[in-house]
Amino acid sequence: MNFRPRRTEEPEINLIPFIDVLLVVLIFLMLSTTYSKFTELQLKLPVADADVQRDYPKEVIVGVSADGRYTINRTPVTGRSVEAVAQALTDAAKAGKDSVVIVSADGTAPHQAVITVLEGARRAGLNQITFAAQSSANGSR
Repeated sequence: MNFRPRRTEEPEINLIPFIDVLLVVLIFLMLSTTYSKFTELQLKLPVADADVQRDYPKEVIVGVSADGRYTINRTPVTGRSVEAVAQALTDAAKAGKDSVVIVSADGTAPHQAVITVLEGARRAGLNQITFAAQSSANGSR
């Protein structure tokens, strides 16, 4: 008979597989979650705190009116197609591809009119685009 006490080994809990499984579940939840932030927004554009607009020779100022008409450097554009806007942008870009396109759209202008300006700038090879907005101190709320 063996009366010596047996050595009992303490069970060891390994947390590394548990952490791995939790990370995989967390990544799965992050990727599969849908966000519906656009359905809850009430937008009133454009108003921003901005400096006074300066006149530079590399700037091409594109105006978009509330009814979707275009002006480029205060010259009306004939037609509302992407091709007409792209041609007018190419003609107005004195600095070539280094020109900066400033889109100054009316707050109630159709979204498609602004997208047409962006597509025209892309076709004209003008990559530097910014948007103008009025100062919130002058804006009506």
